Amino acid sequence: MNIYIFTLFLLSSTTEAFVAPGHDLLRTSAFSLLAKENNEDAVDRRSMLQKAATTCTAFGFASLAPTAPAHAASVKKVVVAGATGQTGRRVLERLASLKDLTVVGAVRNVEKASKDLSTSSTVVRGAMVQSVESVDTSSVNLQHLDVVADSVDIMAKTLEGADGLVIAVGFVPGNPLKMNGAAHEVDNVGTCRLIDAAKAAGVKKIVMVSSILTNGREWGQEKSPGFVITNAFGNVLDEKIVAEKYLRASGIDYTIVRPGGLKAKPPTGALLIQKEDTLNSGEISRDLVADVCVASLTDAKASNKVLEIIEDEVVPPKVFNGLVM
Repeated sequence: MNIYIFTLFLLSSTTEAFVAPGHDLLRTSAFSLLAKENNEDAVDRRSMLQKAATTCTAFGFASLAPTAPAHAASVKKVVVAGATGQTGRRVLERLASLKDLTVVGAVRNVEKASKDLSTSSTVVRGAMVQSVESVDTSSVNLQHLDVVADSVDIMAKTLEGADGLVIAVGFVPGNPLKMNGAAHEVDNVGTCRLIDAAKAAGVKKIVMVSSILTNGREWGQEKSPGFVITNAFGNVLDEKIVAEKYLRASGIDYTIVRPGGLKAKPPTGALLIQKEDTLNSGEISRDLVADVCVASLTDAKASNKVLEIIEDEVVPPKVFNGLVM
């Protein structure tokens, strides 16, 4: 690996950081949705999705404001794969707060996941120390699922009876000599096998968390800072695009959510969404990513779409009342 890139890895606050040169691209975003309040204490996260949605303008879509009952009516059971990850646990928390919904947290080690999710902790990502809040799992059913070790049949049993699946799995960078293999196993082969399992289990909707610039080579971004730095970690963008294409060809209704650089803090800017292969920089709070994932499970206007999302740091955050597209 290029020594400069590896040094960036050691110094980076997050392995998913993107360079954001300016706000011109942000201001020309095709979508403008609603984000959470910057002060989390001002808005109860667990009640956000229960509030009435407000209307905003969305490029290429009519306005639609689903309410909480729409979730219960159209989706009865959702599985979150990668439920202990920093994005997955936020998705799990939001789904668990909805009524009349069976939520399954799919994890590699049930006992360890139960302990990790129920305990607040501090994790180190690069040079940054991040606080991870506990998640109330009293209404969540934790089940084993390992996209690397499990067969398609075993994973299909975990997904049995589920209407929806949120894929929030991703390899964790570690030994630089093994990153390529790990990214290939998890973000490519393992994810494709999980999609096969979902199809075998009769899952009707899949929401996949991916990344901006996954398809960067196809639109001339292979030399952009975001692509070069991110793909240095196991060629992860090249691996993710394979799984994206596999999902799109599966015949299952999908929404692929491509966030910019992920940050653990609450949002500081309004949520912006653009069409696929548009954004090459920008950051976004994992809280907003989770909000978009949950809303995409039932919003018909997100059907078979790729949503690229970042925050507009120029526009203050607002309350996220559900996906309006």
